[in-house]
Amino acid sequence: MIIVVLIIGVYLFMKSYPAFGGRPSREQRSRIEQSKSFIKGKFVNQIPTSTASSPKETVKILLEFMKGNPSRKPAKAIAAEPLNSQELFKVEAGKPAAVTWFGHSTLLLQLNGKTLFIDPMLGRAPSPFPAIGGKRYSSNLPIEIEDLPPIDAVLISHDHYDHLDYGSIKKLKGKVRKFFVPLGVGAHLERWGVDPNRIEEHDWWDEFEFEGLTLASTPARHFSGRSLTDRNTTLWCSWVILSPDTKIFFSGDSGYGPHFTAIGDKYGPFDLTLMECGQYDERWATIHMMPEETVQAHLDVKGKVMIPIHWGAFTLALHSWIDPAERAVKAARAQNVSISTPRIGEKVLVGTARFPASAWWQSYE
Repeated sequence: MIIVVLIIGVYLFMKSYPAFGGRPSREQRSRIEQSKSFIKGKFVNQIPTSTASSPKETVKILLEFMKGNPSRKPAKAIAAEPLNSQELFKVEAGKPAAVTWFGHSTLLLQLNGKTLFIDPMLGRAPSPFPAIGGKRYSSNLPIEIEDLPPIDAVLISHDHYDHLDYGSIKKLKGKVRKFFVPLGVGAHLERWGVDPNRIEEHDWWDEFEFEGLTLASTPARHFSGRSLTDRNTTLWCSWVILSPDTKIFFSGDSGYGPHFTAIGDKYGPFDLTLMECGQYDERWATIHMMPEETVQAHLDVKGKVMIPIHWGAFTLALHSWIDPAERAVKAARAQNVSISTPRIGEKVLVGTARFPASAWWQSYE
């Protein structure tokens, strides 16, 4: 009886706690079921992708996470470069596209007169319970949500907590005209009060126009889920962003795979790639790339300049917090790849000959 009561209690809590997100409507479910990537009630990757560990290996990983290791986070809080809110309001077509990294995979893009926000996770910790999660490395954000200009569109790659944050969406939703998300993710936003008319869900290889831009939801090799019962019930993706004079690729979270070559063949070459590089381990290498694979994926999509992302904000793996940047820079040099390593909050102009490339992280060891 006690076990039954506990199970019912957990179920009711998960249904009532908003951070866990929502469930697709009948109409949304119908579209999900039409996807070629939705098989036997779950989304699947293009190639076999196992994320399962043996019970013994799972216990070993948990013990490693619990073990103290000072190299897994900076020795002191990172100071983000402050953004000039007045400049952010001046978005003009014809000027070079600009990208600002907020740490991890959150990026503000301004191109062709539009402002886009990608995976805007601006919360304290990537957790359904932020008060008890591992906190953000930076002592400040480049700009507070309240001071941001109007956002023309938000692009979401998948529904994990380090990419889709309940608190951030609640604060941002009044500033955003359109949300573009993978199949199934719209239900989370609707539960959090976003008008359904401002949400568009997309399958892999969907291509569409948005006010002078061409956007495409493209494949990634990953998984999804926000609770105990919804694993792989929503889709994950990468994004292609094209203006008349600029091409940008955002990898989302992804293990290495042939989809990068397919994307490069269809949409490349890209002026800038924003490539996942962090939170990796040999034991989950199918869903997160090693830095050397990140550089190869950049080459596969035919990128010109690469910014490594998915690092510099949170500890979600066992490697040193600077390992992603150090290894990516080394691999990029070996492959003659142009790599930009901006500070958090530092603006990168796309298509220009000069870009930030300092080893800023070394002052925080």
